[in-house]
Parts: sequence; structure tokens; C-alpha cells
Amino acid sequence: MANRDLTAASAHPPHQRPPGIPEPAGEPAFQGNDRLLFGIVLGVLTFWLFAQTTLNIAPDMGRELGLPATTMNIAVAITALFSGIFIVFMGGIADRIGRFRILQLGFCLSIAGSLLVALAPPGPLSAACLILGRALQGLSAACIMPSSLALLKTYWTGPARQRAISIWSIGSWGGSGLCALFGGLVAQNFGWRAIFFVSVAAAVAGLLMIRGTPENRAQGKRDAKIDGFGIVAFMIAMIALQVVATQGARLGWSSTPVLALAATALIVGVAFVRHEARTADPFIDFALFRNKTYTGATISNFMLNGVAGTLIVTMQLVQLGGGLSAQQAGMLTIGFAVTIIGFIRVGEKLLQRFGARKPMLWGCLITGTSVLLLAMTHTTLADYKTLVFIGFALQGIGLAFYATPSTDAALSSLPENKAGSGAGIYKMASSLGGAFGIAISAAIFTAIRVNTDGGPLLDGLITFQGDQTQIPVREAATIALMFNLCMVVIAAISIMLTIPRAKERQSS
Repeated sequence: MANRDLTAASAHPPHQRPPGIPEPAGEPAFQGNDRLLFGIVLGVLTFWLFAQTTLNIAPDMGRELGLPATTMNIAVAITALFSGIFIVFMGGIADRIGRFRILQLGFCLSIAGSLLVALAPPGPLSAACLILGRALQGLSAACIMPSSLALLKTYWTGPARQRAISIWSIGSWGGSGLCALFGGLVAQNFGWRAIFFVSVAAAVAGLLMIRGTPENRAQGKRDAKIDGFGIVAFMIAMIALQVVATQGARLGWSSTPVLALAATALIVGVAFVRHEARTADPFIDFALFRNKTYTGATISNFMLNGVAGTLIVTMQLVQLGGGLSAQQAGMLTIGFAVTIIGFIRVGEKLLQRFGARKPMLWGCLITGTSVLLLAMTHTTLADYKTLVFIGFALQGIGLAFYATPSTDAALSSLPENKAGSGAGIYKMASSLGGAFGIAISAAIFTAIRVNTDGGPLLDGLITFQGDQTQIPVREAATIALMFNLCMVVIAAISIMLTIPRAKERQSS
């Protein structure tokens, strides 16, 4: 057993080190426990389960608050946008001033944001309260995600860490799978405000459960400077890209605003990369990507999260082309929630037996199969509903196989002094992958569905059964879903090129 320096904690047993006393250099004396782990999971759920319910309940919220759909769209999108933009920044701050401190800040921001949303009054203040509350929820996620993953890397080791990552993943992946069903159920029976009051209660309970956790920070990072230019440049580039992806079809791809935004994203993006390569304390440390395993895990994470685009395309297809209600369409995804929660621990066991590479590739294979089933829009509506149910259930299994091995591969590859910022980049890949996957899939679907002047695009390749009046919608869905399949293929290629086989990893 390695020697442990317990001098700084001689007055306290390792499990009782008071907050504020940092861990000594070397192996930390504190070992993670289930109370801390489940407290962290409650924080993760405040975003993935509670905050994400707005994807389903936004129309109810807008009607009660008297807000137009445009305002509600901003309120829904701003949480993921703030999370994706600031998650790397907060991960770097966690490395410098303390990961537990930033974790606590995330819980407090979640409480404040959820209260603002829950108490938003109808009238002139409703938009301000709602948007500010949603922004705070996004900042909360930006604090909780990287700091909690850095603590998992530090305070759990070996199989215990893999179990902790699995349970953490159940909170994130499982929460996202249940958010639509949970939101609709609670809103229908108790009103949408109850969701955010429950979120406050979950955050308070989580704060109580993580009490007593010793502070942990990266060695030699406290004096690092904040990369203000990098943060601002990254925000401008990401927002410009989001607007191009989401509004390009409506404004016209060759219109002046879209071309100007695309040029802005390109110019600012190049300036950002050049600046980050030269600065001593970069916002995004590109040196981390010299590690092939971390690079492969992050790229594949971005791509597989982009497969969230299958949800918006399929839900619109069965409603616009099949006449299903939103509730009926949502019920077709229940298999995803069940399987992703049920198989997360299976992914952990596969990791322990085969290493990260094989279960990550198996996850891609199963996820790709699910996308192919969803893309079979040429069938009758009755058959297609069965394919959708099976497809989303398989997608849950595939992502469950992938989640823990990928996260473990990424965290295990990070140097200790960059665990927070590295975890932030990895989770930023999740947020931005999902955001861009949804935006691009929806843009492809809308553009092809609306533009029917040239006749059927797949004529001669596919024979559509059933209702022939909805062929443009069905063709649009097929093509948009094949874009999602391309992302799965890219994810698999990145894994094969970068993630070592189990024997290679053990010998390295």
C-alpha cells in the first residue's frame, strides 16, 4: 500500500476531514462513499431530469405565463447553451480554486435557477424570471458536471471508480431518457411548477449529502490566469454556428445574415484556435488531445450524443406524417428510458472484462442498428411504430454499453492537475454534440420536407407503402436519419483509431 501523508488531517480521521482543508500531495486519504456519490447524482439530476423537462412542457409553461413561442424557444435552448459554453471554463476554475467548492456552487445555482422558474409570475416579469432562471440552471450544470467527474477520478479508483461512473451515468443518461415522460406526468397531475420545486428539494438534499467532503484541487493551478479572450471568442463562434444551423433554412443558406454569421464563426474560430495554442493558461487546453485515448473518447462522445437528432426527427415524423399526438409519440420512446437505465451497469461489467474499446464499439454497432430501424420510413404506420419502439429500446442499450467505458477511458487518460478542465471538455462534447445533432437533423428534415418542387428524391430507390400523400415528410426523415447514421460511423472509426485494445492498455 502506498504511503499516505496524513499530517494535515491528524486531528481528523480521513473520512471526517473538514471542508476547506485541501488534500495533501500524493494519493488522497479520503475515499469516496455512497453518500457522496448519491448526493452528486442528485445534482446531476437537477439538470438532466428536471431542467430538461422543458423540452416537453414548454407549451404549458408558455400558455400559463402568456409568453410567445419564440420566447419559450429561447428559454428552452439557453440552458443547454450556457452549459455547453461554460462547462470547460468552470472545470478549469474547479482545478484552480477547488472542485468541491465549485460543486457546491453548482447546487446553489440550481436552487436559485429552479426557484426563479417555479415562481415566475404571469405578466411583464415572466420572461425575465424564466430566462434568467434557465440561464442559472445551465451555469449550474456547467459547475456540477466537470467538478463531480474530477472528484470521481480523485476519490474512487479501479472497479470502485467504474461503479461510481456507472451510477453517475444513470443520473445523466437515465435522467435524459426519463425527462419527457416525467415532465408530462408531473405537469398533468400537479402543474409544471411542481417540477422545479422538486428540483429545489433534490438540490438541497444533495447539498446535505455531500457535506464533509474534503476539498481537492490541482497542484500548481491556483495562480493560473483566466483566459478572457478565449471564453468570449468561443462563445461568439458557438452562438454563430448554432444560429446558422437552426435558422439557415428559414433565412436562406445564401442570405446575407447566414453568410455573415458563418464568416464570423470561421474567423473567430480560427482566431480562437491560434490564441489557445499560444496562451499559457488556455480556456481549452489542446495539449490534452495529444493523448489518443482521450481524443477518441471525446470525439466519439460528441458524435454519439449527436444521435439525439433521431428523437426530434422521429417525433415530428409520426406526428406530421402519422397523425399521432405528442403524448402518443412520446410513449414510443419509453423503451429508451428503460434500457439505458437497465443496461448502464452492464456497460460497467463489459468494461471490467474486455476493456473500453470493445464495449464502445459494440455500443456504436447497436446504436447504428437502431438508427437504421428508425430510418425505415417506407413501411406502414403500424409497422413503423413497432420499429420506432424497438429502435429506441436498442438505442438505449447501445448508449448504455458505450457510456461507462467511454467516460472511464477519458478520465483515466487525464493528468491529475487537469482532471477538472479535461472532464469539462469531455462533457462539453456531450452538450454541444447533442445541440448540433438536433439542430442539423432538424434543419435537414425541415429543408427537404418543405422543398418538394423537384419531386420525390428517393424515387426508384425506395417503394413507400401506406399513405402516399406523406412521401415528402417520410423522405425528409429518412435522409435526416441517415445523417445520424453517419455520425455513428464516425464515432466507431474514431474509436478504432484511438482506443487501445485491452492488452495494449495493460502493457502501456
